[in-house]
Amino acid sequence: MKQQNKGLNTICTHVGQLEDKEFKGAISPLYMGTAYAFEDIDVKRYPRYFNTPNQVALAKKIAALEHAEAALIFGSGMAAISTSLLAFLKAGDHIVIQKIIYGGTYNLVVEEFEKYGISYSFTDGFGAEDFEAKIQKNTKVVYIETPSNPLLNITDLKAVADISKKHGLVSMIDNTFASPVNQNPIDFGIDVVIHSATKYMGGHSDICAGAVASTEVNVKRIFQLAKNFGGSLSDYTVWLLERSIKTMGIRVRAQNVNAQHMAEYLHAHKDISAVYYPGLPSHPGHDIAKKQMKGFGGMLSFELNADFNASKFQKSLKLIKPAMSLAGVESTVLSPTLTSHSLLSPEERKRQGIADGLIRFSVGIEETEDLIADIEQALEKVRKEKEMAV
Repeated sequence: MKQQNKGLNTICTHVGQLEDKEFKGAISPLYMGTAYAFEDIDVKRYPRYFNTPNQVALAKKIAALEHAEAALIFGSGMAAISTSLLAFLKAGDHIVIQKIIYGGTYNLVVEEFEKYGISYSFTDGFGAEDFEAKIQKNTKVVYIETPSNPLLNITDLKAVADISKKHGLVSMIDNTFASPVNQNPIDFGIDVVIHSATKYMGGHSDICAGAVASTEVNVKRIFQLAKNFGGSLSDYTVWLLERSIKTMGIRVRAQNVNAQHMAEYLHAHKDISAVYYPGLPSHPGHDIAKKQMKGFGGMLSFELNADFNASKFQKSLKLIKPAMSLAGVESTVLSPTLTSHSLLSPEERKRQGIADGLIRFSVGIEETEDLIADIEQALEKVRKEKEMAV
């Protein structure tokens, strides 16, 4: 039975688990060593070579979750993104990038790629024709992110994969917002799948990590650069991440349900001017999302009416935490203009549709009645302060 043919929670719990041969424990043992034998052995192990026992085991789990042949674990999502991109790009090459992407990725491209002699083009939209229109003779990679950060834009996976194959290009995706629970891009023809494992794989706001999944050939190519860049992850954190992934299916499915409920509540609220969530029929990417996602995810964004102060609202929350990062079991909010997309210029944020008052909402596993009550009390507090000011 192939690993990827097992049920999601079975993969999360069992695939890639190391056997405790000495004490017969139920969980993977932790191998903390950084010095391994080199004579009369098949594998010369070293943490920076991504091949310690815990690294290899966790990579098998992530590969199975993404229906891939192989995977690598990195020290952060950006380490995974930058290493994967530069493994397939060199001086003189060109990359086509989705219009709206994570701010860290955008900054990597605009700040660093010219130093490497790599040119790039951002699409004008999210349709297949937008990507094809930007392809040049020297294009080597097409890079997407769906759902995107922070506006939850949806890009058609199969359409991008087909265009990439038509032109002999490598297609890559940041699949962080969806997680392997809700979306498996390889099934639609995408070549390389990247995650900030800090998010849904970690799930408890206490791990920083990244992951890449693809074919054996592609992963070997990424590894050749990764071992030189040195973006590996400590075995203790690898072990913690393997532990966390065991509950990822349960956590993310609960967050899917909660996010749908919260999106519908916010969409109908008189004090909310816009809600961005692919599970809403009003979302422009809803129909495509239904075709390629198993769940719409735990992330959404919304804008308060213009006369509400977004900063004061977030400071007035008592249960929902204003905090950087996302995807923990606890609900959090943040302002993209001050955090994830602060490196973008005000002009670029405006071009991407990221308003100063936009609030990104990472929905946790709490009861939604409690989340709604917290939002209502925060809105009421801001409303009263506004009335008193008048």
